[in-house]
Amino acid sequence: MGRKTQVAIIAAVILLIGGAVAAYAYDGSQKDRIARGITISGVDVGDMTRAEATEALRNQVLAPQRKPVTVKFQKKTFELPAKKLKIRADIDAAVDRAFEESQSGSLPSRVVREITGGEVAVAIPASVTYSKPAVNRFVREVAEGVNQAPVDASVAAGPDSLDVVPAKDGHKLRDNLLTEQLEKLLDSGRGNRVVVAKVNTVKPAVTTKEVASQYPTYLTLNRGSYTLKLWKDLKLAKTYTVAVGQVGLDTPAGLYTIQNKQVDPAWHVPNSDWAGDMAGQVVPGGVPENPLKARWMGIYDGAGIHGTDDVGSLGSAASHGCVRMAISDVIDLYDRVDVGTPIYIG
Repeated sequence: MGRKTQVAIIAAVILLIGGAVAAYAYDGSQKDRIARGITISGVDVGDMTRAEATEALRNQVLAPQRKPVTVKFQKKTFELPAKKLKIRADIDAAVDRAFEESQSGSLPSRVVREITGGEVAVAIPASVTYSKPAVNRFVREVAEGVNQAPVDASVAAGPDSLDVVPAKDGHKLRDNLLTEQLEKLLDSGRGNRVVVAKVNTVKPAVTTKEVASQYPTYLTLNRGSYTLKLWKDLKLAKTYTVAVGQVGLDTPAGLYTIQNKQVDPAWHVPNSDWAGDMAGQVVPGGVPENPLKARWMGIYDGAGIHGTDDVGSLGSAASHGCVRMAISDVIDLYDRVDVGTPIYIG
């Protein structure tokens, strides 16, 4: 081997060693910076130092998590303070992994990557923890404020009228969906902190169309006009002239039901001053001394509807609290009314 060849080999070795030393030195100078292309929870931390990356993550990942979470439904607003969530983010561990990923690959490949502006396409999640029991309690709180029971259709009775009160749908919070939405928001740590609650509609048991079938028969009594009205399927079927309780012995006002029915009822004379010597006696049905003629439909506390042969009293306040009807009328009504039929007295 000639001298010139030896010199060339030595020079090449020196260059290689120098290049390796330079490459090693350059690679070492980059160890305090994260490789370009790396993100942590969506935050670009490429070319940042540990301190810069930590600060960026605190501002862009942890700081938004310290804001309250708001759930809205119609005009209602519910707020979950961040303090109750006890949110924590392991930023240090995420930054450690970013530096590990930056050092992946061989020395030559890292040097080439840095010199040519290459990137490490790695997305690192920052582990965010929070109190799931707090989320569950919050969802229950929202449910209590949002859930609304349906309202069945009903009847509003007056002395001379029946009005249908329309049914109303209710709604129930989709609590599982809301829990999922909140956990997704908190897991990501990003995005709008306002969630709109979703509900399922709850139908009433009795709809407006069905309400008439719930009241096949209804009675209303107007004590002022001495009229008893029979309603069938909420439509007026017949009007009767009656007598009601006199002053001081008024027929009781309010909503009642027909409690019992009897043909030719016995009269259990009340222990009242007006009963005189007959107070406390029981007068059999069908005898002349019994003022309860033909039929009886009990209403409340001894008061009821019955027939009378004192037709001159009809259209006035003449009874001791009962509702008197002409005998033909009470027989007609008796067959149209069942026990449990509502009667509104006004």
